[in-house]
Amino acid sequence: KNITDPKHLNSSIYINILTHRFGDDWKNSLQLPAKDTRVKTSDVTATKGNEFEDYCLKRELLMGIFEMGWEKPSPIQEESIPIALSGRDILARAKNGTGKSGAYLIPLLERIDIKKDHIQAIVIVPTRELALQVSQISIQISKHLGGVKVMATTGGTNLRDDIMRLDEEVHVVIATPGRILDLLKKGIAKVDKVQMMVMDEADKLLSQDFVVIIEDIIGFLSKNRQILLYSATFPISVQKHLCFHCHLQKPYEINLMEELTLKGITQYYAYVTERQKVHCLNTLFSRLQINQSIIFCNSTQRVELLAKKITQLGYSCFYIHAKMMQEYRNRVFHDFRNGLCRNLVCTDLFTRGIDIQAVNVVINFDFPKNAETYLHRIGRSGRFGHLGLAINLITAEDRFNLKTVEDQLMTDIKPIPGSIDKSLYVAEFHSVKTEPDFCICFCTNQ
Repeated sequence: KNITDPKHLNSSIYINILTHRFGDDWKNSLQLPAKDTRVKTSDVTATKGNEFEDYCLKRELLMGIFEMGWEKPSPIQEESIPIALSGRDILARAKNGTGKSGAYLIPLLERIDIKKDHIQAIVIVPTRELALQVSQISIQISKHLGGVKVMATTGGTNLRDDIMRLDEEVHVVIATPGRILDLLKKGIAKVDKVQMMVMDEADKLLSQDFVVIIEDIIGFLSKNRQILLYSATFPISVQKHLCFHCHLQKPYEINLMEELTLKGITQYYAYVTERQKVHCLNTLFSRLQINQSIIFCNSTQRVELLAKKITQLGYSCFYIHAKMMQEYRNRVFHDFRNGLCRNLVCTDLFTRGIDIQAVNVVINFDFPKNAETYLHRIGRSGRFGHLGLAINLITAEDRFNLKTVEDQLMTDIKPIPGSIDKSLYVAEFHSVKTEPDFCICFCTNQ
């Protein structure tokens, strides 16, 4: 055995070898981001006390992890990383924004052999924006690994570009289902040597929209591949479906969903008429201390109309929905992530996995039709254990949906109070006792 191979070492011996080979100060040479001093909830702090070094990862991978600002593994990462490294299939359920991407990307990248010039891992995600986000994280984490080639391929982009890229060396493919299946059927993407397939937002991928495509994709893989499934909402029917078809082999089950909503998100509703919604939104904008906000509507037409209204009110606003050209969607996504605009109006296209740390307020301008969508929407704020605010504008027609969501998620959505304390959603105020920051007066049908 090669004693420098992490697979044959316990963590203390491994760290000693790293120290001997690279010196005590290899961490000091890292280009670390500014330390995140914001308060974090037990959603990400209730760990076993493990360190990333405990998993005997490559030093170069550790460098990428720390330069992402990831200091210690979150609960889902603690549970998932060692199991994934062992090669076992996983069914994992954890809250939005608690580190699921890192939970599968770290073991995935650890197992990549850059000496082999074929595709070794596939990550399937339901939306184009999420594919771009995951591929960017992969590239950042693996930048010190010396040649891991990551490729994102999604619908709405030029197929010729994908063909040219797959003609070259590619180790990891991040893809939406339709595009990767197209590449497989055309014989352009070769996946017979893929050792790991990840399904992020697995409940969506195994819904009626995608399940047939997923079945076809799995059919192209070898029999001894590893499959990892991650999601926040994970119906039992998903597990039965996969096991019945023998796609998973004795999967290790992780469930960190004792409660469904994030601890750091405070939820309110305001009872209004349809005609009063824009006025109420204007009041919220003028009074709340918003870093960035995401406002959800239930149709593409209402997204565009509301974005126009918000702009007319004098607030900066982007909008995004599935019917827009991909090039424009990419630009909006990129610019909003980089903080070029404070408010984003969107459809449920933006509910899945999108991670924008600066978002501290989510507003359901239109209340969602089901609890699953509600959970994913409000999970766009309060990312990685931070604080956030979810405000729901409720009409008479939404009252029964509101009660259904509360019951199914076992959560309490309270009437919006006369005053909202900034410490509930603004990081700088969480440890400071402040005066109520504003009084909201909503009109009601009387």
